[in-house]
Amino acid sequence: MNLIAAAIIGIAIIVILIAVCKVHPFLSLLAGSFAMAVCAGVEYDKAFDSFTSGVGSTISNVGLLIAFGSIIGTILFKSGGADTIVDTIMDKTPLQRLPWAMALIAFIVGIPMFFEVGVVILIPVVLRRAKTPVILLGIPALAGLSTLHAFVPPHPGPLTAIGALNANLGITLALGLLVAIPTVIISGPLFGKLAAKWVPISAPENKAEAEAPKSAENRPSFASAITVIMLPVVLMLAASVVDLTGQSETVWGRVLAFLGTPLVALLLTTIFAMVVLGYLQKFTRDAVNGMVGQSFGSVAGIILIVAAGGGFKQTLVDSGIGDVIASSITESAMNPLIAGWLVAVLIRLATGSATVATVTASGIMVPLATGMSPTHLALLVLAIGAGSVFFSHLNDAGFWLVKEYFGMTVGQTLKTWSLMETVLSVVGLGGVMLLSLVL
Repeated sequence: MNLIAAAIIGIAIIVILIAVCKVHPFLSLLAGSFAMAVCAGVEYDKAFDSFTSGVGSTISNVGLLIAFGSIIGTILFKSGGADTIVDTIMDKTPLQRLPWAMALIAFIVGIPMFFEVGVVILIPVVLRRAKTPVILLGIPALAGLSTLHAFVPPHPGPLTAIGALNANLGITLALGLLVAIPTVIISGPLFGKLAAKWVPISAPENKAEAEAPKSAENRPSFASAITVIMLPVVLMLAASVVDLTGQSETVWGRVLAFLGTPLVALLLTTIFAMVVLGYLQKFTRDAVNGMVGQSFGSVAGIILIVAAGGGFKQTLVDSGIGDVIASSITESAMNPLIAGWLVAVLIRLATGSATVATVTASGIMVPLATGMSPTHLALLVLAIGAGSVFFSHLNDAGFWLVKEYFGMTVGQTLKTWSLMETVLSVVGLGGVMLLSLVL
């Protein structure tokens, strides 16, 4: 009971600091981890030992991947590659199919790009193209970006859960894409039809005019941009196929396994993007280096939050709290996948942060992951990811970002964005549960 109480106190401190005191999640996770360790009986002068150990291992496993993912996304954006993808698909799509095209674009662009960057790229396109109602295109775009953010590496949440639970990245990527497709369809174009009837607003004229399309001059080709996006996906999936088919000891199998290692796959893609989207597009060396430098600023805070989440997870494990929580869940006969989703939902509702919800929930679920098959470990990662995006509301920065971009009231944002996130979360969990029955 003392260990359970310590966990409750630690999590409560994190939630209060983030939601009430508005303290940065990095500092909140650090404070919560310290309090939890002390309450669990760890000497105060050793309370940070597990935390710092977890931070170090998380940075080495996850932080580098997030950094490479950010570089790839930034170069794709700055070079105009993302604009090429958007314009190519939109120009070839009939008017009545635009919601589906927008969902497809968001699905593609959302693979290497973080949610906020994707919003900056796609929402101006929605505002330029949409007539009335703008939500008909907006919801599919947001659904695509948010789904990829929740389920697919190299986004911070899935990467963190994969590292914490020792899941296979390639399997998680494959199953994440499998779950993401129907999730985007249901929470995007299909739900968008309902949301557009509830909130039939037109695009804000000032923003539609302010965000003019970039010039097509010197943009990379559609093929080049798509290749950059798909290269790490193909490499990591190929490595997983080699592993699952038992070919990892053959000469070609070892090569593919090496190339598909997440760090190597993203490093190769980074170099490829610098060459194809940078130097071959007549960008100078300083310009390409500038893109790389700019990418670090956007993810520094995310990496620190993820690292602190790793420290929190290690404190849970070393103090024995995780084992007690796992035993309690096991005794309650609750399905681990539902338990992971529910824990992430509760933390998401309390803190408003999908990343904090993922890192905290994955830390709590570590003991339950012991003995799980690789496929079910991947499904646990996806269940936590689904829970981490449940019902975005007033304590979520994404809520206000969407509200301001579309010029909606708080009530309209709740009816559209918040409900879309809830549908996405529930449908995603449903897809995970169906896969668990057949895998």
